[in-house]
Amino acid sequence: MRPGRTRESEAGLLWRRRLLLGGGLLVAAVAVYFLWAATIPRWWSQRVGDMVNGHLSVGLILGLVFGVCFTLLPLVAAWFGLHRRRPWKAAVAWLVLAVVLALPNLWTLGVAVGRGSGAHAGQRVMDVRAPWFRGATLTGAIIAGVLFVGLLVFSRSRRSRRAKDRAREHGTEK
Repeated sequence: MRPGRTRESEAGLLWRRRLLLGGGLLVAAVAVYFLWAATIPRWWSQRVGDMVNGHLSVGLILGLVFGVCFTLLPLVAAWFGLHRRRPWKAAVAWLVLAVVLALPNLWTLGVAVGRGSGAHAGQRVMDVRAPWFRGATLTGAIIAGVLFVGLLVFSRSRRSRRAKDRAREHGTEK
C-alpha cells in the first residue's frame, strides 16, 4: 500500500480498473461481433461455393459430410469433457474444442438464418454456387444427433448389462 492511501481507496481504484477493463472488453467484443457478422457469412459461402462449384451432387454429399462430422465430433468432445468429473480447466478446454469443431456448421447456420447483409449475400452465393449444401448440412446434423443419442443409449445399456453380469458372477443379484 502506498503512503497516504487507505485500504478503501486501494479497493476503489482496483474496482475502477476492473470496470474500465470490463467495459473496454465489452466494447471490443461488440465491435468484433459486428465485423464478423458482416464478413464471416460472405467468406464462408465463398469457400463452400469454391468446393461445390455449382454441382448438385457435390453440394448434397459435402453438406451431409459436413453436417454429420461437424455435429457428431463436437457432441462427442463435449460429452467426453463433461461426463466425468474433471478439473474445470480441462472441461473448459473440451468445450472450447467442441465449439471449434462445430464452427463450420455454425457458420452455415449463420448464413442460412442470418438477417444481416452478410448473411443475405452468403445466401445468394450458396444458392448459385453451393446448391443443396444448406439443406444437406441440416439433414446431416439431424442424422448425427440421432446417431449420438443412439450411441449414448447403446453404451448405457451395455454398461448396465455388464454390471448385471458381474453381480450375477458374484452371486449378489436378487
